[in-house]
Amino acid sequence: MSAGRTARDKARHELTQEIKDAARRELATEGAHQLSLRAVARALGMVSSALYRYFPSRDDLLTALIIDAYNALGEAVERADQGATPAERWRNACTAVRTWALAHRHEYALIYGSPVPGYQAPQTTVAPAVRAPTVLLGIAHAAGAPDSGLPENLREQLNGVLGAVAVELPTGAMARVMIAWTQLFGMVSFELFGQLVGSADPADEFFGYAVDRMAEFVGVA
Repeated sequence: MSAGRTARDKARHELTQEIKDAARRELATEGAHQLSLRAVARALGMVSSALYRYFPSRDDLLTALIIDAYNALGEAVERADQGATPAERWRNACTAVRTWALAHRHEYALIYGSPVPGYQAPQTTVAPAVRAPTVLLGIAHAAGAPDSGLPENLREQLNGVLGAVAVELPTGAMARVMIAWTQLFGMVSFELFGQLVGSADPADEFFGYAVDRMAEFVGVA
């Protein structure tokens, strides 16, 4: 590769990152529903036509932000997946979800908040999205989480999910991890969006207690 090409690639990468950073600032002030390429271009002192060469549409920019957010969360959970026992690994992974969400509220809201009207996430978001839950599935696998009875239609659905994430786990255990996953993000969302004020605020002890109960339910305690 020529030096000129390398310099151009580097400049493009840096400007792409600047555009996404500006878009994240727009998310913080205006929300995902109001995100527009024109506003991002104005914030960077660019003309809209120049920005379109990097992101042809608002949806392309949203997709890039969503993929970045899922990957950042996934990396945080993967780094936290350590401990002497499956229960410790479970606790550390769940805590990493909460820690990341509290530090990146607007990005969390982008991927786990209200859907953006008119936006349909493409298939490219799936692999980043399953990074964090795959960690929990792996912990359940390491613990030998047991199977359990399920309605046949649900078992067929979840067998398809297991095939997609390539984790060898009984389908009933997969169902329990999914239940715990939704509980985990329900707790995090309640905390972030102020629903625990006046009841379990600060939420540290409530969160820790709930995570331990989830571990028992899944079969990793």
